[in-house]
Amino acid sequence: MRKIIASTNATLDGFIDNPHEWSMSYSSEEAMAYALAMTTGCDALLLGRITYEGMAQAWPSRGGNPFADHVNAMTKYVVASQPVDTTAWNPTVVVPGDDLTTEITKLKEQDGSDILIWGNGRLTDHLATAGLLDEYRIWIYPVLRGQGEPLFRPDSVTGLKLVDTTTFTSGVTVLAYAPTSD
Repeated sequence: MRKIIASTNATLDGFIDNPHEWSMSYSSEEAMAYALAMTTGCDALLLGRITYEGMAQAWPSRGGNPFADHVNAMTKYVVASQPVDTTAWNPTVVVPGDDLTTEITKLKEQDGSDILIWGNGRLTDHLATAGLLDEYRIWIYPVLRGQGEPLFRPDSVTGLKLVDTTTFTSGVTVLAYAPTSD
């Protein structure tokens, strides 16, 4: 069965908004190689509507490198409870929000590689609660912001088991956790 992996950038004090403002100076060849291997190990991208709409504005014009080319070629599954324009970033499939658990269960059971989620929000909370999220990969950046959108919300309640740790010379650490039934 395919795994669903949620990959998220976070500050050391646990905030995830506006990563372009605080993460870029920590980019490194080793982190890019890790991100490429993780992404090319997946053949589908699962996003909430708001994340999808933001990404669809930028990603279709990116290309010419293995990472962007792979992302643009992946099937994007966008979870939406209201209409969403999918014409800008193909291939895209809309998953009705009111049928999320059933549709994602079917998606996981299909043949293919793993499924990647960019970000951590209501979608990942729902999937973790339903037992469908297999792994969080939290990229911790050595930055303190003091405020912002938190990595987890009150609905994010679940036990976690550390399954891997990767540290880059830039000071960024990727913590991989699997949700548990605890």
